Amino acid sequence: MTTMSTARRRWRSLPWLAVGVVLAACSGPGADAPVNQTETPVAAGTLSSVAVVTHGTPGDAFWNVVKNGAEAAGKDLGVRVEYNSAGDPGQQAKLIDNAIAQGVGGLVVSMANPEALRPSVERAVSAGIPVVTINSGESDSAAFGAIGHVGQSERSAGQAAGKRLKDAGKTKMLCVIHEAGNIGANDRCAGATQGFGNAATLQVDINNPTDVQSRIKGALEADRGIDAVLTLNSQIAARAVSAVDESHATATVATFDLNSDVVDAIRAGKLLFAVDQQQYEQGYLPVVMLQAYRTNLNTVGGGAPVQTGPAFVDKGNVDAIAKLVAQGTR
Repeated sequence: MTTMSTARRRWRSLPWLAVGVVLAACSGPGADAPVNQTETPVAAGTLSSVAVVTHGTPGDAFWNVVKNGAEAAGKDLGVRVEYNSAGDPGQQAKLIDNAIAQGVGGLVVSMANPEALRPSVERAVSAGIPVVTINSGESDSAAFGAIGHVGQSERSAGQAAGKRLKDAGKTKMLCVIHEAGNIGANDRCAGATQGFGNAATLQVDINNPTDVQSRIKGALEADRGIDAVLTLNSQIAARAVSAVDESHATATVATFDLNSDVVDAIRAGKLLFAVDQQQYEQGYLPVVMLQAYRTNLNTVGGGAPVQTGPAFVDKGNVDAIAKLVAQGTR
């Protein structure tokens, strides 16, 4: 039963409750709304389209998987994704400029040659187009205005690969660079040299496969002390395996990146391992990041890159990975 004194205390407290309601109503973004009305938060915007512009060469299995990842994310999120690539940095810059002119909602760019792409990437940022960089250009991503980077830190991945070859008992390594001016490839070899020790580099052209094989063969014949070959691309790996056979060398071959030939070579014992940077994620995750930024102003990574590797594929796990390579997601 409520006493008279208790009732008086409750009534005396009501004016203060009213003041609290008024103060709450007059502060913050809902100040003009009726007290009992709940407003839906206003989204920062929507993402309708994403342009993915990479430095991949036509028919490169690695970049096909990146494309598959980006298109799968677009399908899952209801975002139109257009993928284009050009191995020449000038042509890649033009593709970025075309995307800007078309008013694309978000941009994903790989930066193998960052300085060549800087003006175009900065134009996109100035136009209000959020940019996520992938694969290469990690150290320049934030400086160019990108909201994040998705990829593998190439120097540390190279270091891990070099150490793995050294731990396998190898004493002299040849690191094969397949694209001139590709900062990521240079970082891989530099890291591998750091992790391995005694190493030399060989420059080849991925667009001339026959010459690639001939040059690796020549290097092995000229220096029989080379007992490890590290390639930085799955297509080059197949050429290296053939070069070892033709030169009758005893060198062990390892590579970065996966394709069906690499899987077969690992199964056959012709490749020791592959460094897998899980490039499907490099296609998929940036579209998710752009969606989150456009709709909720979210960023991912806290200023640090989102790492997709290195992971290693060898005889111990190749059979499980092979199924995923066949479906185009590894």
